[in-house]
Amino acid sequence: MIALNTHQLLAEVDSMPIDLKTKLIEKLLSSLNPPHHDLETLWKQEIDSRVTSIEKAAVNLIDGNDVFRKIKARFEQ
Repeated sequence: MIALNTHQLLAEVDSMPIDLKTKLIEKLLSSLNPPHHDLETLWKQEIDSRVTSIEKAAVNLIDGNDVFRKIKARFEQ
């Protein structure tokens, strides 16, 4: 690891421009939670399938506000 102590490292990060901080955050998060390409592929297929179903009117859509209103009503009883 680089020869910076924690205080120096954090001070360096504080002085970075926002775009560089964003890249650093993305890099750190991806190192903690590496992408699962198989899972991403499956989600893309699922999304494409749902979009196709909606476009073909093969599913009945429910307004989100109605869904949340029903959920709220269940917990208020």
